[in-house]
Amino acid sequence: MNANKGWLYRLPKWILPIVVALAVWHYWPVKQVESVEHADGSRMKFRTNGDSLEQYKDGQWSPFFVKGVNVGAAMPGHDPGDLPISKETYRKWFAQIADLGSNVIRVYTILKPQFYEALVEYNEEHRDHPLYFIQGVWAPEEDLAEKRDAFDPDIYDQFQSEIVEAVNVVYGNADIPEKFGKASGVYRVNASPYLMAWHIGTEWDPIAVRDTNDKHAEKWTEPFVGDRVSAKPGASPFENWLAVMLDGLAVREAQYGWQHPLTFTNWVTTDPLTHPGEVLIEEDLVGIDANHVGPVDWAAGYFASFHAYPYYPDFFRFDETLRDIPDESGNPNTYRSYLRQLKAHFPDMPVMITEFGVPSSLGIAHVGTLGRDQGGHNETEQGRINASLMKDIFDEGMAGAIVFSWQDEWFKRTWNTMDYELPASRRKLWTNVLTNEQKFGLLGMFSSKDGPLIIDGDDKDWEKLKSGDKQKLNAGAPGYKELWMTHDEAYVYLLAKLDQPFDPQQRTLYMGVDTIAGGNKHGKELAGRQLDEGLEALISLGAAEESEVRLAANYDFHTRLYGKKYGMFEVGPEASQDDSGVFAPWKLSVSLELIPPDTRKYHPFEEVPVGQLKRGTNNPDLPSADSLVMWEAKGNTVELRIPWMLLGFTDPSSLQVMSYADKDGKFASTDTKGIRLVPWIADKATGEAVGLEDTSSGGLFPVSRLPVYSWNAWDEVGYVERLKASYGMMKQAFGEMGGNVPAPDQR
Repeated sequence: MNANKGWLYRLPKWILPIVVALAVWHYWPVKQVESVEHADGSRMKFRTNGDSLEQYKDGQWSPFFVKGVNVGAAMPGHDPGDLPISKETYRKWFAQIADLGSNVIRVYTILKPQFYEALVEYNEEHRDHPLYFIQGVWAPEEDLAEKRDAFDPDIYDQFQSEIVEAVNVVYGNADIPEKFGKASGVYRVNASPYLMAWHIGTEWDPIAVRDTNDKHAEKWTEPFVGDRVSAKPGASPFENWLAVMLDGLAVREAQYGWQHPLTFTNWVTTDPLTHPGEVLIEEDLVGIDANHVGPVDWAAGYFASFHAYPYYPDFFRFDETLRDIPDESGNPNTYRSYLRQLKAHFPDMPVMITEFGVPSSLGIAHVGTLGRDQGGHNETEQGRINASLMKDIFDEGMAGAIVFSWQDEWFKRTWNTMDYELPASRRKLWTNVLTNEQKFGLLGMFSSKDGPLIIDGDDKDWEKLKSGDKQKLNAGAPGYKELWMTHDEAYVYLLAKLDQPFDPQQRTLYMGVDTIAGGNKHGKELAGRQLDEGLEALISLGAAEESEVRLAANYDFHTRLYGKKYGMFEVGPEASQDDSGVFAPWKLSVSLELIPPDTRKYHPFEEVPVGQLKRGTNNPDLPSADSLVMWEAKGNTVELRIPWMLLGFTDPSSLQVMSYADKDGKFASTDTKGIRLVPWIADKATGEAVGLEDTSSGGLFPVSRLPVYSWNAWDEVGYVERLKASYGMMKQAFGEMGGNVPAPDQR
């Protein structure tokens, strides 16, 4: 063998085919995807041009409107840092996302190799209609909020390292060792030809931005000048920091011979606009302006991106400057007005809305205009609102719209329920339909019996349950022939067979819930009867306004937190009295009481009821389906499901309920053995209660002798994955966008 031949010839013969195969695998996508060579030799598939994005296709540059979905990293039972999604799941999802009509998916951070492998494989099989992706790079969010200094060496170095690693990952040139909460593995698939853009950062904490600007004002009197990206005169220190990071990314990517458009994450809270209608000072404290950063030698270009939801911050409701565009009914469309102001601020730059949407949840966290609230929507309402938001984005000339989100995520928390989910570390092991953040997906991640059990007043699906998966309670109770109970990761399910057809106009069906010592042993609903053990919750089924879950007044979480602790509303004596006989309606806060000087003006406390139980069917195969339905009755049969938290549970997976007593000034959970259910039926005409006749316990109804419905704690979950009704509605909306961009008269 010639000693002067290269290293390839000196390898053993059996290695050569493997090396060749790896090389072909690595570079194959590059050869299959049409791109154009820039003057400096680098390749481009996407670029910005004026205020538009463009794609190189069929030998020319054409306008490209991004119709996207945000894909999270978590699955039921897991935190996102577990990165549990398999390659097979990604392949299935990509097909569904493509069928939706989406052309781009966005991910927030580096994912495991399976994601990039699955994407390249899918696209090679669908070369005419590939799915492109936007690669996010996660900033050290918690450290930044704590240290409030973007130039802190640890934060600075962490973010730079993450950026370099992300570029290497996309180009299939990374070996990342295992680290808790982070992606790891061997990355050898080159996904760069399917990359649409880079998207660095997170929703910036306004205090951290302000403090960074204050600490470094004297150091940044001159703008940063980079090889590929620079800051502009007038840029703040934080904007200079972003320019530094984007420049580092571009320099690193250039080494691989490609260029892709660049952007950084922003949101309404730190947008560059002024909002005179915003009450909370922090929500309009500081701005980050994409106009203050720009490419200097980056032909692929740069664009502005924003997370923009129609209900947050509150100025969407109160800002008088956002009332100039009416909807089809003549009501102000403040979201569209905001988009118009935002676009006007960037006349020569593409603007993309990289997150928007509403959840299909029972719980509500913020109130918007035109009914576009953060929650309180069934799946059909979610789809209608999301489609209308996308139309607003499209009509206002944005470069793209990426709906949040693809899948439901059980680990998520919301400000107005997070104090009630204890222990917080187990939140991922059950799904709380009061926590709206868990229900943004177009792909539903439902609890394991949400599907096998259909709420429709028919017991046939109950008959299919295994005997060990349901429990018969107090057979022969007056008014009841049978009473059954089961549960899953979201609900307690009840099936009652009565001795006569249930007519909610004539009778009210009550079910008291006892989980721990304490609660109401009497009350007007008990028709003068006394119990030997108190009730924490009371379920009532009747006419529409009567069907609800209420809590014993001194157990009511909402009053204890916002009334007694924070003093945001007056509290009656029953809130501190055990066995007051009063059951309080279930409510969630949607806005705190805001008082100057922290706010520009006074804003009252706001709350919404969430304990109502909607009647109907949730059967997804029927046009009348309503995903928020909780009960139905047909003849003698009554079928019901109750979200765990409405019954006082803080974590059903470990049998934890809310305690009556706080610990160190905070809510505390306590163990329960399970649920004792006290059923009775009240006649509306006579006021008589059937089912509470047994007074063998010293003249008291013996709740303590009733059977306990209990279950084993769980550390693994089951779930049902199903496309929501909103998926079909968004598919239609995506289809109406076609492959076009907004017409000139719409911009």
